[in-house]
Amino acid sequence: MKNRTSALFIKILLIFTIFILIFTLFINSKAILAKSDTRTLSETIEDKVAEKDKLAKENITLEQSIKEKKSQYSEVLSNTKIAYLTFDDGPSNHTLKILDILDKYNVKATFFVNYKPGMESIYKEISDRGHTLANHTASHSYNKIYANNESFLGDIQSLDEKLKSITGKEPSKIFRFPGGSNNRVNGHTDANFMPGLSQYMTDLGYTFFDWNIDSMDAATFKQDKNVIIHSILDNTPYVKQANILMHDLNPKTTTVDALSNVIEGLRAQGFIIEPLTHDSAKIQFTPVNE
Repeated sequence: MKNRTSALFIKILLIFTIFILIFTLFINSKAILAKSDTRTLSETIEDKVAEKDKLAKENITLEQSIKEKKSQYSEVLSNTKIAYLTFDDGPSNHTLKILDILDKYNVKATFFVNYKPGMESIYKEISDRGHTLANHTASHSYNKIYANNESFLGDIQSLDEKLKSITGKEPSKIFRFPGGSNNRVNGHTDANFMPGLSQYMTDLGYTFFDWNIDSMDAATFKQDKNVIIHSILDNTPYVKQANILMHDLNPKTTTVDALSNVIEGLRAQGFIIEPLTHDSAKIQFTPVNE
């Protein structure tokens, strides 16, 4: 009986010992797995941090490269002779002929238009042929547009909405003040009105352009063709960026007649001819903060 009890005790003790061993192995394996998971997580975090640091360094390098290229681009641009052909007050009966001449020379221009009912197809043609369709106010009425800042903006936005409806494209937000940004025929005695209006429009994301080359086609009802040609080509050698003022009105037949000579003359002087964009040289009579 005693031997049987002793044997049973030994069996129980053996089972208990085996259980303790198994439990210990299980706990140790859990600990090992936990350590492994911790090590993997730690390595993952370290990899992510290293990847983030690498991306940060690459971003710094990229930013420096962009700044350098932008500086180089600005330098090249400042030394490049660029002419901008601009036509105010259109469309007219001559607009399609102007477009055909521009197509012939593979030239893009900028049309500062007003609103003229019945000319919808012409606005769309200007846009579809890749020219800058810019704003010269819907009404071109000095008394109306220069009453105050809000009146000017309202007239600009009125034309923007019409052009968007006609062309299906967002407005360029490029415009020219009738009379220029420094005009004295706005009905205000306050000399700060035009500078204030110029800054007001700039703050709203618009870019305005004046001109530094006057074709003189508006100096008389119908200017002599040769006067137009010489007014442009005799003065462009003195500028690197030539913003050339011309007009697209029914009486201005000689402006159309002079256009081919002007384009050929500009190219002979080493100019490339581009349409205006927000990044073009800011030929502005009135300084503003961008």
